[in-house]
Formats: sequence, structure tokens, C-alpha cells
Amino acid sequence: MDPKTVKEFQQKVHDDLYKFLLDKKAIDAHLPECPDVEEKWDVISRAYLPDGIREFQEFPVTSLGWMMLIGMAMAYYWDTDWEGNSAREDFYEALRDLKGYDNLDEAVVTDILGYDGEKGEKVTEDVAECASRVYTMLTHNHIEPGSPEAFGCYVAALHELYLMGMAVELNALGYHMTPYNPSGLN
Repeated sequence: MDPKTVKEFQQKVHDDLYKFLLDKKAIDAHLPECPDVEEKWDVISRAYLPDGIREFQEFPVTSLGWMMLIGMAMAYYWDTDWEGNSAREDFYEALRDLKGYDNLDEAVVTDILGYDGEKGEKVTEDVAECASRVYTMLTHNHIEPGSPEAFGCYVAALHELYLMGMAVELNALGYHMTPYNPSGLN
């Protein structure tokens, strides 16, 4: 696998999602950092990959979008009870098992985050659009399907979706990254 190809692809995904979400005012210009949630990526991705890869063949947008929702749920867990949740290793399995893989969106959006009505629809639409954008990038990246590079780009895309999901939910929870000006001067 060519690490340079994967890294360039991940940057492309990051830049596209960043611009899209910033234009929608779903994130701030300065993305939040949440090392606690970021550190859970490895355990979550290892648990998710068997389901995500299996579903990608027939439902690629779902396979991608679910990871953004998982990032949102993780930000919520961090905000509400990280002390109680930080040692958990079964985040993905617990989310999946709430209502099954096919209903992970409903489990996260409604049951975990508590969004319903217009807010729930907007979140679902934004996640679907992000996943569709990433899928388009994957299919137009001129990488042989089933190759090590294709797998690396898929995982890199999932990672960016996870981080953007985290950023979107932290923003929704009121965590805004603004420049610090100790003197109060503009």
C-alpha cells in the first residue's frame, strides 16, 4: 500500500468535509480537539470494520455515514459522562446493538443524541450528504477496488468521518473554538 496515496486521499476528504460543514455552520473554522474521543478511534474502527466492509458492497453511503454518527455519539458520551465511559471498549457494539446495524442512525440521532423532528432530519441529511461526498471521492479516486490502497482509503475516509462527527456534535453541544484574546483588544 502506498501511504502517500492514502494520506493525500485523507487530506482531500478532510478538506471537502471541512468546507461543506463550515458552510452549513455545523462546525467552527477552528476544529475542536478532543483527545479522549480521538484515542478511541482504534478500538472503534477495529470493531466496526467487519460490519462496515460487509455493508459497503451494497450500501456504501450507509457504511460511511454510520461512522460519522458514531463520532457524534462519542462526543456526546464525552460531554455527558466521560469518567464513566472512558474505560469502555465496546462503544461500537453497544451502539449497533441498540437497534441493530441497519437502524444505527435512529439509535444515535434519536435515542442517544435526543434529536427529533426537524433537528433529527437535518442531522440525518447532513450525515448522508457527507457520506455521499466521501463515496464520490472514493469512486473517482482511480484506485483499484479491492486493493490495499482502496482499503487504506476507505479506513482513512472513515477516520475523517468519525472526527467530523465528533466536531459537529461538540459544536452542537456548545463547544466553540474561538481565538483567545487575554487583553480584550481587537
